[in-house]
Amino acid sequence: MAKKTVATKSKVKYSKETYAFWYESMLLMRRFEEKAGQLYGQQKIRGFCHLYIGQEACASGSISALEEGDKWITAYRCHAHPLGLGTDPGAVMAELFGKATGTTKGKGGSMHIFDKEKNFVGGHGIVGAQVPMGLGLGFAEKYKGTKNLAICYMGDGAVRQGAVHEAFNLAMLYKTPVIFVIENNGYAMGTSVARTSNVTELYQIGESYDMPSFPVDGMNVEAVHEAVSEAAERARKGDGPTLLEFRTYRYKGHSMSDPQKYRTKEEVEEYKQKDPVEQVLKTIQDNNILTEEEINDIIAKVKKKVADAVKFAEESPWPDGQDAFKDVYVQEDYPFVME
Repeated sequence: MAKKTVATKSKVKYSKETYAFWYESMLLMRRFEEKAGQLYGQQKIRGFCHLYIGQEACASGSISALEEGDKWITAYRCHAHPLGLGTDPGAVMAELFGKATGTTKGKGGSMHIFDKEKNFVGGHGIVGAQVPMGLGLGFAEKYKGTKNLAICYMGDGAVRQGAVHEAFNLAMLYKTPVIFVIENNGYAMGTSVARTSNVTELYQIGESYDMPSFPVDGMNVEAVHEAVSEAAERARKGDGPTLLEFRTYRYKGHSMSDPQKYRTKEEVEEYKQKDPVEQVLKTIQDNNILTEEEINDIIAKVKKKVADAVKFAEESPWPDGQDAFKDVYVQEDYPFVME
């Protein structure tokens, strides 16, 4: 069985460039999502909209720990990951608007952001459905003989899905280079972990498959970076998958329509004292990693990126009616059974 250890906050031992990346990427995620929430209230973004506010370290710390050729897949809370990977914020915002210039040409919306160039294989709306696909992404890298891996995110509610357990079993059987991440924000769609399972230490689920499995402080970007780095090293050596439980917290509801009656305002405020963006900023300031001028430059840069993204989305065209028939095909010899 894997040794039970908790990844905790590290000392300042990373480069100035790394801290600058963490702060800028998380601040971009935060400001983008705040603006998306405002635009949803103005009915410029319609349908479902799941914000990542509070969980930014889970994405940013993983990105800094992995490499360009690695594959990424997640559930429907999927705006922040591609932003951190370098996807054009305008294309993400345009997708939220349903515009033709969006990442999926306005056909996917909030839950289906994709970027092939950044190896971001989506946002997926079916709970847990991305986990077997994440396994497949990792298996493909092993089959091709690369040193790349796949990282697959899921929420705490998804771990009850049978397909998740099938994927864990096969990942260990084939020693697949995949990092499974549970973004445990405590409430799934609105029900606490304690009310859905006798096992509340979710990383322990991986141990039943003899998978190295660890809890991680998902509010601290340094802890996330370290845990993912260690998991990536195992995967690239051929030692197979790892399960990481990122213990995080969303400051907004499950979606924009969530009244959040299942938790108290006091609890939310308590977690805001652990804000991942403020934590890394404090580390930067306390250790003089960046000057105040450099910090202000990042703040201004992020503000402009978000404003430009909104302008791009506002001015982009709607899809044409005929676009509904594009990118849809039927393979003539499917299902490959010949009489």
